[in-house]
Amino acid sequence: FISIVNGILCIARHSHFSFFVFVLFILSFCSLDFSVFQWVQTMVFAIEQINHDPSLLPNVTLGYRIYDNCVKLPVALKAASALIGGLDDTITDNTCKGTPPVLAIVGDPVSTHAIAISRILSLFRIPLISIVQIMIDFNMELKSSMIRIIRHYGWTWVGGIATDDDYGQYAIRNFIEDFKNFGCISFIETIPTVNQKAQIIQIVNTIKQSTAKVIVIFSSIADVTALVKETVRQNITGRQWIASEGWSTSSVLASKENFGQFDGTIGIAIRKGNILGLKDFLLEIRPKYDASNNLVIQFWERLFGCKFENSSILINNVLCNETELISGTFTGYTDVSELRAAYNVYKAVYAIAHALHSLALCKNGQGPFGNSTCADIANVQPWQVRIIPNVFLHFQSLCSKSCQPGSRKANRKGEPICCFDCIPCAEGEISNQTDSIECLKCLGDFWSNRGRSQCVLKEIEYLSYDDAMGITLSTVSAFGACLSLGVLAVFIYYRNTPVVKANNSELSFLLLVSLTFCFLCALCFIGQPSHLTCMLRHVVFGISFVLCISCILVKTIVVIMAFKSTLPGTNLMKWFGVAQQRGTVVFFTLIQSIICIIWLSTNPPGPLKNTKYQNGKIIFECNIGSVTGFSSVLGYIGLLACICFLSAFLARKLPDNFNEAKFITFSMLIFCAVWITFIPAYVSSPGKYTVAVEVFAILASSYGILFAIFAPKCYIILFKPEKNTKKFFFLCPVYLLF
Repeated sequence: FISIVNGILCIARHSHFSFFVFVLFILSFCSLDFSVFQWVQTMVFAIEQINHDPSLLPNVTLGYRIYDNCVKLPVALKAASALIGGLDDTITDNTCKGTPPVLAIVGDPVSTHAIAISRILSLFRIPLISIVQIMIDFNMELKSSMIRIIRHYGWTWVGGIATDDDYGQYAIRNFIEDFKNFGCISFIETIPTVNQKAQIIQIVNTIKQSTAKVIVIFSSIADVTALVKETVRQNITGRQWIASEGWSTSSVLASKENFGQFDGTIGIAIRKGNILGLKDFLLEIRPKYDASNNLVIQFWERLFGCKFENSSILINNVLCNETELISGTFTGYTDVSELRAAYNVYKAVYAIAHALHSLALCKNGQGPFGNSTCADIANVQPWQVRIIPNVFLHFQSLCSKSCQPGSRKANRKGEPICCFDCIPCAEGEISNQTDSIECLKCLGDFWSNRGRSQCVLKEIEYLSYDDAMGITLSTVSAFGACLSLGVLAVFIYYRNTPVVKANNSELSFLLLVSLTFCFLCALCFIGQPSHLTCMLRHVVFGISFVLCISCILVKTIVVIMAFKSTLPGTNLMKWFGVAQQRGTVVFFTLIQSIICIIWLSTNPPGPLKNTKYQNGKIIFECNIGSVTGFSSVLGYIGLLACICFLSAFLARKLPDNFNEAKFITFSMLIFCAVWITFIPAYVSSPGKYTVAVEVFAILASSYGILFAIFAPKCYIILFKPEKNTKKFFFLCPVYLLF
């Protein structure tokens, strides 16, 4: 239990010019704290310094009386009332009769007591100088300092704890009022002045359950000690404590058992000072030098664990012999490295002394009242914050972390404004500021980036020569064209052999040329679309395939008519000679050319930026323009393919070694199968894959025709030359030939 010794300084005055000092102790102490006893001795030291200083208050001697309030308001009020009413024992001598009136009182260090005493003293115009907690001015500075610390680190979610007295409640109330301008309070708890374990445990449980990582405490060390111990017992870590001046400099925080939980505590401290000569004065006290001061005797007994004769305090049976050395101990009494409250006591005594000295030196017309003041108001230097470089703090205390760019704030229903959820912006919307309350839509060809923090140009997608798919299709297309030209070269070289002649060499040459164009037209579908490439795509594709299928159809018709011509009484070949065959191919191709010309002249294909299919991308594609024109081109190709397939299918079993109808049937079967499966694949493929599917269909059908019709012939020409003779053609059936 820590008791606060209330030092009350009485200044006596007589009506004559000389002053008289009285020394009288009324001891009613409950317990003794070494640090507080240091305050008492500091007051005594200051009074003795003043009394021995000839330049300060000459002919005036100061006296003092010390009371112990036992941390009880009634005791403090009783002491103040006694001094006001002159109820103490009368002191007289040759020059001074009766009890002098009280001119000033130093104390009480407990704010609640100080306020109560000051209200009584104000009726008698007796000043009270508080040595620790000056309620209004100091608390405003304390609150302002704490607010600045919290704002500096960006903490917006804190908990508050204060003692159940005027100091704590006034401080926490003012703190909350200012803090609510930029932050939110997670909880407010009150420390009872008479510690109750259940209430302390409840406070600690609140700290554990709260998400606030910063805890502000307005309290004295006496009141907060129980809370500190319970916090350590429950091993609560990860909290940033902000301490008021009442406990920020206490050695309790630096103790080994408490350091783990309270390491890094930020505190507001009373300005410390250095009092020359105080250390020696504290070490020199002896009970024998001041036998009437029972407080010194009790201090001695408690410090050294001994007792004096006739002592009423039973510590042990060891007698004190006054040879013990105070310098050999280290307590709150001997430690003068942190003179804060003691320094305030020292200044309080000197403040009264200088006030009296100024009054004594005042001349008429230069008094301390009204416009005739005698002394300037003391200038107080503000405390300074020193910024330490190269220190990185990562501690945060927020109900909700700030919403980063790319999200917006959504307040939680029924919770403070500091508590909110961060909702990511939808696709196509951005927020480029922290804690944005709304997301903005991107316009035009812009789209939100992955972080939803800025609008960027949409990715333009098309089947490019640079990507793997474009390179693969281009390679396959070029290889197919080269292969067609290679077959053409073989056929031209062996044009006089039976295999080439028997299959209408002129139509075969034209068919291979058209297949070459079919392979090359696939390249028009690769690369960035333009007006030219969009028109060339379908025009070259449509005409090339019609030319190819027309040649195959004519070859099929020739096979059928050649067989019919072998029947008695028929001579159909004279009606379908070389000129008619050429005319038929040109006619079929001309029809497709006319369809393409009409399509290009009415509503031609063109480049289109499709932003509807995928929000984050621009699909750069070719718009077909006229649906009727595009459908007519494909429909005409399909019609010729069906006629060719049916014709070849009917002629596949004709008994002739020169019959290639079954190979045409197989090629048309591949062609139709590819383009039938193309339709659903084309419709369901996204973006550039739509074009890739179309290119694949072109290449697959072209390769199907090339291999189905020309692979068997090239095999005989190159690897079975013995079969490439007229004799073998007439002797062997067709299935042996191929």
